[in-house]
Amino acid sequence: MTTRVELPDKLFFKIGEVKDIVGVKQHVLRYWESEFSTIRPQKSKTNQRLYRRKDVEAVLAIKHLLYDRKFTIEGAKQYLKSEGVEASLPPVSPEAVAESARQETIAQMKIEVARAQKIVVDRYEKQLLQLKQDVQSFAAKVESS
Repeated sequence: MTTRVELPDKLFFKIGEVKDIVGVKQHVLRYWESEFSTIRPQKSKTNQRLYRRKDVEAVLAIKHLLYDRKFTIEGAKQYLKSEGVEASLPPVSPEAVAESARQETIAQMKIEVARAQKIVVDRYEKQLLQLKQDVQSFAAKVESS
């Protein structure tokens, strides 16, 4: 079964990149363009297909519906129309969910550690200032006597 793919952080993808990401041949992508209105790549000045992120997500959803869930093309069209691309995408892998949770936990821990460090530094800074004042006060008393 296919799991959700993390797309590179790009605005546009060439057909060769989409082919590699999705794992289908270019002629399959071109055929799906003719069958599914959710895939509408733009054309560059050199007439090269440029897929937007939403196009690639739609292609991934179509592949999942056709290959994993065994929908017919008509069934996939109807499902996409009624449920949308997001609901049609393959599920996120448990490993990806765990990694995301791990990264989020690490980020939160870093924030908490920085906050705790600031509290400790502030506390010791106050104590050091008080000690400095006490020493100065004691030194003044010693000089005056």
